[in-house]
Amino acid sequence: MAKKNKTNEQTPLNLSPKEITRVLSDALPFMQRYAGETVVVKYGGHAMGDETLSRQFASDIVQLKLSGINPIVVHGGGPQIGAMLDRLNIKSEFKDGLRVTCEKTIEVVEMVLSGSINKKVVSNIQRAGGRGIGISGKDGNLVIASKLQRTQKDPQSNIESAIELGFVGEPAHVNPELLETILASDAIPVIAPVAISVDGDTYNVNADTFAGAIAEAMKAKRLLLLTDVKGVLDKQGALIPEMSLEDISSLIEDGTISGGMIPKIESCASVVKGGVEGVIILDGRQSHAVLLELFTPHGIGTRIS
Repeated sequence: MAKKNKTNEQTPLNLSPKEITRVLSDALPFMQRYAGETVVVKYGGHAMGDETLSRQFASDIVQLKLSGINPIVVHGGGPQIGAMLDRLNIKSEFKDGLRVTCEKTIEVVEMVLSGSINKKVVSNIQRAGGRGIGISGKDGNLVIASKLQRTQKDPQSNIESAIELGFVGEPAHVNPELLETILASDAIPVIAPVAISVDGDTYNVNADTFAGAIAEAMKAKRLLLLTDVKGVLDKQGALIPEMSLEDISSLIEDGTISGGMIPKIESCASVVKGGVEGVIILDGRQSHAVLLELFTPHGIGTRIS
């Protein structure tokens, strides 16, 4: 297990002994539920750019490891990639919500994701007393990708045509041996969503999709998707705490689930069908979101199961 770092900055808990006892008592059954299980956490959104939230996230991940849980972190980095492309005067273009990735762009994507972002997450985990191991999908052939194929329909002719996205891929196969080796130690894998094809090409993979493929391959008990929204909201703006696969179609039909949330929910459903017990969409801007979701009776996000 990770050793406690005595130099860590800890937020003081202004709780009485009775309150601390209650908190620990409430959390213990959930710690036992997840002990020995794998939890994949997709880390992204504005929480990555907030130093306090970044450190709290790292602390949460280390706490999972200390509790006997096997956390795997998959991180995004869209805003950071965009900022670097702007600095290098490389024009960004989006089609169907995905960044068109040319040869110059994929070099920047890999540099930012596998470099600065990945190592920052690793550093925060180690500052919190854990051992982070930073890798990408290319290491050890962890994730073999194929070129993502998308089409669009002309509204006038109703004819579908292919969308050229360049080096944008989707997971075709996951080789879990490397992650199994890391998890068997006291280390925490931190993965950049960059993958390699059978021909040796580098592909940029959507972090949610990448995390889902990892969760399925590792037979994870939970996949947590940290976002910039509370979860799925009903028409009155209240959080929907749980939904089944059967609920999804009706919620899309009546407009409760709309826009960019539709592909995210459909992706969650695919992961659940692939064997993951539950996928949770939750607000990464909430302090200690990971611990609150896993170690409290009702969680804080929307669970698809």
